[in-house]
Amino acid sequence: MKRRQFIRFGAAVGALSVVKPSQATNIVAQSYQGKAKGPIVLSTWNHGLAANEGAWAVLQKGGSALDAVEKGVMVTEADLTNRSVGVGGRPDRDGHVTLDACIMSGDSRCGSVAFLEGIAHPINVARAVMERTQHVMLVGAGARKFALEQGFATAKMPIDEVKKDYEKWRKENKDLFKKPDINHENHDTIGMIAMDAQGQLAGACTTSGWAYKMHGRVGDSPIIGAGLFVDDEVGAATATGLGEAIVRVAGSHTVVELMRQGYTPFDACKEACMRIVRKHKDLTGLQCGFIALDKEGNYGAYSIYAGFNFALRNNDGEALVDAKFDRNW
Repeated sequence: MKRRQFIRFGAAVGALSVVKPSQATNIVAQSYQGKAKGPIVLSTWNHGLAANEGAWAVLQKGGSALDAVEKGVMVTEADLTNRSVGVGGRPDRDGHVTLDACIMSGDSRCGSVAFLEGIAHPINVARAVMERTQHVMLVGAGARKFALEQGFATAKMPIDEVKKDYEKWRKENKDLFKKPDINHENHDTIGMIAMDAQGQLAGACTTSGWAYKMHGRVGDSPIIGAGLFVDDEVGAATATGLGEAIVRVAGSHTVVELMRQGYTPFDACKEACMRIVRKHKDLTGLQCGFIALDKEGNYGAYSIYAGFNFALRNNDGEALVDAKFDRNW
């Protein structure tokens, strides 16, 4: 692991410190919730550290949260070593890499694309849907046609390394509907939420989805209200994990609405996870997690099982934080 991946929050809310790798095994992250001063950006999983750097380059210059989240997740979309997002993503069971993305600002403007093939940065297309059309969501061939008309860059997918893995999988795998191990790179997302210096909120979410999924499958990531929801009056939330479960409870919208009712970001994330638990009889491998940020700069995270973490960046520095979970449910 890279040295900066051992950064953890200290017990004091908002205080950040760098932990030496030799000490990392003795650290238990306490700041799965807290409050930040000034601009802040949070994103899901380890790859959120690099994504946050891209977003912070915008925020520290006084840029908008909307620009920040777009630039931030583009870093992950372009990472050829990432197998669950963007150009380096794994294909569906028919060999097609299909991409999903959405973006939303705190004034309820939003754009989304799903089942999109061959476009380098689906998040750019999602923003163009928001700003250049009367629609919220474009999918499949229509989304690709729009992207090409707007001049967005194409990319060849799957890349060679991924294609070799896929061919091996096709020969060896007989159970095409096996549940994924969400905490590994066969299935997760980059979801990002941010608040800028002006107090405006925005979020973005992008993924190549469940590896070896059925052709045509779309998860929660491009669905406004499921994978992402933002409201300047309240806050923002984004999700990761098994998308079908998140869609069933309108996960990110649920988190924001709970904050509207007075829940803290942490408690709202926890309640959304508990709703998923209550709605599913079989919880085997059903990992879902949420991160949330309210308009005051309070943040929180929660997941059903251990293993989910999120990256955070603010004026005090950066951190990778383990989300809270509780197996007593």
